Amino acid sequence: MLRLTTLVSALALGTAAMAEDIKVGVSPGEHAEIMEEVAKVAEPMGLNIDVIEFSDYVVPNTALADGDLDANSFQHRPYLENQMKDRGFDLIEVGTTITTPMGIYSEDLASVDDLEDGAQVAIPNDPTNGGRALLLLQDLGIITLAEGTGLVPSPLDVSANPKNLRFLELDAAQLPRALADADIAIINTNYALAAGLSPRNDSIAMEKAESPYVNIIVVQQGHQDEPWVKTLVEAYHSDEIKAFIDEKYEGAVLTSW
Repeated sequence: MLRLTTLVSALALGTAAMAEDIKVGVSPGEHAEIMEEVAKVAEPMGLNIDVIEFSDYVVPNTALADGDLDANSFQHRPYLENQMKDRGFDLIEVGTTITTPMGIYSEDLASVDDLEDGAQVAIPNDPTNGGRALLLLQDLGIITLAEGTGLVPSPLDVSANPKNLRFLELDAAQLPRALADADIAIINTNYALAAGLSPRNDSIAMEKAESPYVNIIVVQQGHQDEPWVKTLVEAYHSDEIKAFIDEKYEGAVLTSW
């Protein structure tokens, strides 16, 4: 019995020694909630994930580039591409995660058709999410954007504005609070959920399902082939995580796998 106990203890110690610890940066809301579940799936796979929340969209890439994080999971591809272009980050996508359709919310209006002349529209102040909001307004036929602006137009690129909308650019996390003053606010799903808003029930318009804004897991360039990266992606793409997302978010968050 002593020998068996010793063998079991040795195996346990060996497993513990093989476990790897990583830090993953996320934004509040669904990205943080999902990664906490991923950590539970990854632990028996030998990967211990320390989930670290950031309240804005800039710091997680800076922290990853500086080596303070091993990975992050909070952004879509256009945002990463813009960040790498503007800030020189040497980062790389290693897996897709979820799509969170951006929604339009209002405390007073039941439809975007009810927008009056001169209405105030609150949008994110970062280039990619602000551009995403403007592209949604264009898709709905409310404004027209100048040709060639791609995925990052700004209010300066609005070429036709029949309702003379006034754009209020705010930090993405502050947009739910803007509903008290703005006629409409165009809000990322994670911040809508954190504010108690239901994208399915409370939004008056949503992005179409066919969107280039799938979210991704990102690591430093050169780390993409490390074994822990494969384990992290496999844990995220597990059946357990898919079931968790489908049950918890009821269609407000869509899986990419």
